[in-house]
Amino acid sequence: MRIINARVFLDGSFVEGGVAFTHRITAAGPAVTGPGDLDAQGGYVIPGLIDIHTHAAMGADASDGDPEGMAVLSRYYAAGGVTAWCPTTMTLKEPELTQAMHTIRDFVRPEDGARVAGVNLEGPFLSYAKRGAQNPENLHAPDIDLFRRLNDASGGLVRLVTVAPEEPGAIPFIRAASQSATVSLGHTTADYNTAMAAYAAGASHATHLFNAMPALHHREPGVIAAASDAGATVELITDGLHVHPAMVRLTHRLFGEKLVLISDSLRCAGMPDGDYVLGGQPITMKEGRATLSGSDTLAGSSIHLMDGLRRAVSFGVPLEAAVTAATLTPAQVIRREGELGSIAPGRRADLVVLDRQLNVQAVYIDGRPIR
Repeated sequence: MRIINARVFLDGSFVEGGVAFTHRITAAGPAVTGPGDLDAQGGYVIPGLIDIHTHAAMGADASDGDPEGMAVLSRYYAAGGVTAWCPTTMTLKEPELTQAMHTIRDFVRPEDGARVAGVNLEGPFLSYAKRGAQNPENLHAPDIDLFRRLNDASGGLVRLVTVAPEEPGAIPFIRAASQSATVSLGHTTADYNTAMAAYAAGASHATHLFNAMPALHHREPGVIAAASDAGATVELITDGLHVHPAMVRLTHRLFGEKLVLISDSLRCAGMPDGDYVLGGQPITMKEGRATLSGSDTLAGSSIHLMDGLRRAVSFGVPLEAAVTAATLTPAQVIRREGELGSIAPGRRADLVVLDRQLNVQAVYIDGRPIR
């Protein structure tokens, strides 16, 4: 296969040329010219997006332990340009999480669906005070044995786990868990010193920056400043509801290539306004805004990650930076950058063709067109 007449995203910038590939990329850049199988007509060719923090969409949830729901999610992501995703679980009891792990482990990607790149355990090792939309009845102290049981149940797929570092036992948990997965700080009341101790112990990421953590304050800098000082990667929900556009721009300037765009999407993504369920708790979506029912507490989002990329660009993030934040950097977070997240010979041919308005024109996974 050959895509020609494109602006190809190579090493952080766009280069005129094309991409040649089988199931893996064989060549990319100015040397790839016609004839071709697809003429991009001056549009963009970027790596497939990687959503490392997404719970659900189209009425299905990764925590359900439902193989049919996993297929629905896989196809939904792929159709919009996400070629790899991390099923992200909620704070649930161990039996429910174990069932979800087994289902994810056994999932076989449909030909027109996105690949599972790992599992993201957003809970249950979180702070009660900053639980957000997580079910407080299912919170659990950081427990490395529980983490290992869940990782074993997933077939070793856990790539990311969130922990509140102020909780008892969190620091030794971080030291142990970081040996096999990326540890993220989130849903936390931690101050700067506690967060820095967690980063020194092996944490290297922050979950949906600004949300479910203390605000950045000039005398109490908290997790946000600690993440910057520690060189951590940070997630950002760019739906325009969770984080103000001005703060999106600020975060890009502060963290640069450490920024990761996520959807943090819920069952209501791709669905009409109405009532839904998240981790056993009712949520309501109205005009695209999802909250715990009867409250103003924001849950996750209702967007696809490609929507988040487009919105980030509309907020003032350069396109090149937004693409990096939705491809290479998330691949690095889950330790898959050797095969995913960039266009280079030998990488998997997971590609998205966009027109100049950033509308998806074609999607390839392992070199096969799925749209």
